[in-house]
Amino acid sequence: MDSAELYRTVRLIRRFEERAIELVRSGEIVGGIHPYIGQEAIAAGVCGALRRDDIITSTHRGHGHVLAKGADPVRMMAELAGRSTGLNQGRGGSMHAADFSLGIFGANGIVGAGGAIAAGAAWARRAQRPADSETGDVVAVNFFGDGAVSQGVLLEAFNLAALWKIPVIFVCENNGYATTMPVEAGVAGTITGRAEAFGIPATTVDGQDPECVQAVSEAAVIRARSGNGPSLIECMTYRFDAHHTFEHKARLNYRSEDELAAGRSRDPLDIQGARVPSEVLSRIDAEIEELLAEAVRFAVESPKPDPADALDHLYATGLRVRTGVNN
Repeated sequence: MDSAELYRTVRLIRRFEERAIELVRSGEIVGGIHPYIGQEAIAAGVCGALRRDDIITSTHRGHGHVLAKGADPVRMMAELAGRSTGLNQGRGGSMHAADFSLGIFGANGIVGAGGAIAAGAAWARRAQRPADSETGDVVAVNFFGDGAVSQGVLLEAFNLAALWKIPVIFVCENNGYATTMPVEAGVAGTITGRAEAFGIPATTVDGQDPECVQAVSEAAVIRARSGNGPSLIECMTYRFDAHHTFEHKARLNYRSEDELAAGRSRDPLDIQGARVPSEVLSRIDAEIEELLAEAVRFAVESPKPDPADALDHLYATGLRVRTGVNN
């Protein structure tokens, strides 16, 4: 992905999140969201190194990953608003959006859960690939935060991925906090050390610079696709907004104003924007504003799900649940 396209992705995610916050405040999005503002360079850079058929698994803070992998922002906004026109008919919402046709195997509200899903999906795709295929393995990427690195399921995924040389890339978005707990209070040793203990090569990168993230991701993708197994990329980043929009009312004071100002001083939007001609920036910005205005209009005007369909899609076979018992 070139500089302008990386900027477009960062800008899309930023403005999507800002417009989504507006819908939270107006009550169109119920329950709030976990904003990705400040961390956009990671989703843009990692997904910029992937093919359409590659797989990602995401987190509770997953809008950026889903958009960067190519999901329709219009249907994504409708999904957050719980509308039947959303990516998942309003059933996934903010923390469980998915689009299997694009390799988006879902955001996930369970901390650390996506690692095993990504490893399993990559292993399965490799097992299904014809022996004479020249395209190389499908690669899976698992995004997770620093708060997930002590979860057992993630460490189990590291172990099997290393043992079986699964083409999976583990991407840790280290924004310094697990909700409100500073990383140094919750992680013994280092995050890269977790992976290295399993023989997985690990790299720390500037997670505010989209091109730095993309370059490291491209190298990890080549390694995985060539059959050399997993990698871990620790992206040092900073969350500009709240852990959850609940904080806009609760006003939790776990970060000082000086810290917030220092963190926001390195904005991925500014870093990537400085690499793109001003006339191109203006055109991209205008296109994104138009797109997201349509996304908001579509979401607000779309119908809410019919309660009569609430039990649909519980079974992959299409079996419908019976709501009553005959006497």
